[in-house]
Amino acid sequence: MGDSRGGCCPPMDLFRSEPMQLVQLIIPMESARLTVSYLGDLGLLQFKDLNSEKSPFQRTYAGQIEKCGEMARTLGFFKEQMLKAGLSPSAKSVPETDIDVDDLEVKLGELEAELIEINANGEKLQRSYNELVEYNSVLKKAGDFFPSAQQNATAQRREMGSSQISEESIETPLLQEQETSADLSNLVKLGFITGLVPRGKSMAFERILFRATRGNVFLKQVPIEAPFIDPISAEKMEKNVFMVFFSGERAKKKILKICDAFGANRYPFSEDHGKQALMISEISGKILDLKSTIDAGSLHRYHLLQTIGVQFEQWNLKVKKEKSIHHTLNMLSLDVTKKCLVAEAWSPVFATKHIQEALQRASVDSNSQVGAILQVMHTRELPPTYFCTNKFTAAFQEIVDAYGVAKYQEANPGVFTIVTFPFLFAVMFGDWGHGICLLLATLILIVREKKLSSQKLGDITEMTFGGRYVILMMSLFSIYAGFIYNECFSVALDLFGPSAYACRDLSCRDAYSIGLIKVRDTYPFGVDSAWHGTRSELPFLNSLKMKMSILLGVAQMNLGIILSYCNATFFGNSVNIWFQFIPQMIFLNSLFGYLSLLIILKWYTGSQADLYHIMIYMFLSPTDELGDNQLFPGQKRAQLVLLLLALVSVPWMLLPKPFLLKRQHENRHRGQSYSPVETTDVTLHSEASHVSHGHGHGDFEFSEVFVHQLIHTIEFVLGAVSNTASYLRLWALSLAHSQLSIVFYEKVLLLAWGYDNMVILVVGIIIFIFATVGVLLIMETLSAFLHALRLHWVEFQNKFYEGDGYKFYPFSFVAIDDEDD
Repeated sequence: MGDSRGGCCPPMDLFRSEPMQLVQLIIPMESARLTVSYLGDLGLLQFKDLNSEKSPFQRTYAGQIEKCGEMARTLGFFKEQMLKAGLSPSAKSVPETDIDVDDLEVKLGELEAELIEINANGEKLQRSYNELVEYNSVLKKAGDFFPSAQQNATAQRREMGSSQISEESIETPLLQEQETSADLSNLVKLGFITGLVPRGKSMAFERILFRATRGNVFLKQVPIEAPFIDPISAEKMEKNVFMVFFSGERAKKKILKICDAFGANRYPFSEDHGKQALMISEISGKILDLKSTIDAGSLHRYHLLQTIGVQFEQWNLKVKKEKSIHHTLNMLSLDVTKKCLVAEAWSPVFATKHIQEALQRASVDSNSQVGAILQVMHTRELPPTYFCTNKFTAAFQEIVDAYGVAKYQEANPGVFTIVTFPFLFAVMFGDWGHGICLLLATLILIVREKKLSSQKLGDITEMTFGGRYVILMMSLFSIYAGFIYNECFSVALDLFGPSAYACRDLSCRDAYSIGLIKVRDTYPFGVDSAWHGTRSELPFLNSLKMKMSILLGVAQMNLGIILSYCNATFFGNSVNIWFQFIPQMIFLNSLFGYLSLLIILKWYTGSQADLYHIMIYMFLSPTDELGDNQLFPGQKRAQLVLLLLALVSVPWMLLPKPFLLKRQHENRHRGQSYSPVETTDVTLHSEASHVSHGHGHGDFEFSEVFVHQLIHTIEFVLGAVSNTASYLRLWALSLAHSQLSIVFYEKVLLLAWGYDNMVILVVGIIIFIFATVGVLLIMETLSAFLHALRLHWVEFQNKFYEGDGYKFYPFSFVAIDDEDD
């Protein structure tokens, strides 16, 4: 929805959404798939599900979707294998060929079977190779220490046998009961087990062996420096060669169980030195043969994955398209003859010609004897909202849609948001130095947008990249506001001419204004630099920015009310014009429009009138004389009239509208219950308006409408005050941004500059840069962005924007690569 579609879109008109129509398509079965495919390429139809009562497994094309899902699983397996091999799907443009889905299914199945077989064989060979490598190391290490270990074990056993008349055996209970039939001659005949145990488990392995056999074993361990790949777990780990000497079958069984529990791999070992050398030679030859076989298999697997990678994107896109096509076909209903499919879909009015061309092309290409039929249906259902945007306007439209999608053809605040959003941001962020920094960062994103748009970005980076044109406008308006405030990193510069003021004496910077005298014409653009650095700077700028915030707020709220008039006129709702637009304009401008007029008059005349006093006593004592606070003749009488109009406008908004709506409903229900269905656009707009307010045919409740109007009236009256006060955030954040900038400049940069030390200066510059970027360019940007967002969503859009529509989501192949299955 957010992208323009080349020649398919008419000249963009963002103020109203595109006129929509509900069309019915009757498509012959033989051309159904190709027709839906061409409509997907066009991307201007949103199909309605005519089989919503059926489960996914009961639909006509459930088998084809299952087949596409299986092919997608196979492609996912290929992608996983390519990533493991360090390959990525080829980004080169392969000449697109028309692949038959059945042939593709067979080909993918064959490739998957081949790849699985290669993987299985490779795993077997690799396991054998790892076992042989371990066995080779065991033979070499164990052969070195076997004779001495055997002698030590035998000597230890004989010593234990001679020290006790009846040796304790494995079967002796823990209460030291002696075996009555001990045979010393059998005790010295030792068996042994050789293998590898993970080094991290070697200590525990030794302790368990000792406890299980009550010390009747002799264990010898030697660490190996080079790590091994374990044949079973395929993990790289460090291991020790071990040799356990024991006597008796019971001891052997226990040792074998302990080895299995600790993941110790056991290998046969011969006592004969000649056999050991022969086995080492034989195993070394097998290792070389296996290595060459594994390398050949890996090379074959790599070439196979390369072949798959060349066509992977084409196959993946084909499968996704087929799946989406059959998913759309499942939304169509079968004709009674079961020879045609019937579809209902929303489309823009301008797309009718393009849709007919696609239907004709599909009929010709599929050799169908009967062409598809397109007819426009008349309905009172509210159409979806479709704005034909481009890459510049899409981000601004997303800001509006995040609050709520516009109702069909209501006034779109996105048109004004393009200007007002970055402008209000700039009022809070105004500093042309910081604005240039934002502009440079944004230009990098814009210059590299083709490259970045094709990459997978992080969440924050992707969000920033998507709003690059919003940030561009924000930076340009920030530069403009910075010129008005005359601030560049909090430093005032005479860019547009010399200052109009000069110091009368050296003490003028400590005075409010008496120390400055005007010696030239007024500074041509923005704030005179002479104000910066004086004691009167803060009171002057506070007064300026506070009043400017009120003027901007009242202007934008008036714009919102005017847009409500545009909506009422467009939908033919005269009740809203007379009993919503007019009293709202009167109430808002009787109070805050009058305040804005007083601000302008005070600036123009240079009067010292107290505007706070005027507005407060306009309510408390409207008949009192104004005295020095009078700005124009007849002000007292004008205030009385405005106050009276404001009081009258409240019941004007509250009372007439519910009764008029009730009478309209009764007349419509009584006089048009059996009238023919009208099909004009005015009827559609009027019906949509009534439905949106909850008082259409048959469901009108006067109490609900009256309560709704009461809430709306109270909300507007109280909101007129709170919303105007809310615009003072423009003044507050502008002041905060300016003062933070001054603190970083004076207390960091200038303070470091004052020391005659290069190290302190460099550290001060680094701290200043990080503080400026981290606080002023990131945190303050986010803060001003959120506050500008709130002013648009709450203070501006609640005057006219209902936002209860739903988006137009056409069936399109444009963004199919970004979708996850």
